Amino acid sequence: MNFGANIPFVAHLGFELCLFEGGQSEIRYCAQPEHLNSFGVTHGGASMTLMDVTMATAARSVDKDMGVVTIEMKTSFMQPALGPLTAKGRLLHRSATLAFTEASIYDAAGRLCAHATGTFKYVRRLATGGKNIQDFSGISTD
Repeated sequence: MNFGANIPFVAHLGFELCLFEGGQSEIRYCAQPEHLNSFGVTHGGASMTLMDVTMATAARSVDKDMGVVTIEMKTSFMQPALGPLTAKGRLLHRSATLAFTEASIYDAAGRLCAHATGTFKYVRRLATGGKNIQDFSGISTD
């Protein structure tokens, strides 16, 4: 399944999109050795990226032509994230410009490892393939 946008960092991490519809998302991820921390478990930054992308995907699933940018994110780590992981995201509420979301990471045994909430701003994608970047007010900044 396609994320609907070219995201090099997501491709590097090897995220696999499994669900992308109706305000729901699911992404699978198996951390590589270089994605682990000094305790040999998935690094918190990789887990946060997984939840960020999962929430963004849930937000975009109701309007796949729009992009989103993260405004804020709160993360709670409950236990080490070991082995293959599954992240599930949900769009909780949407306004004209904002999406309020949540995501959880589960290990292979179905144990909850981490949870996050996030707020995202909907932004229009540029037809130039991302060569120009727009600030949040919509003014183009080459």
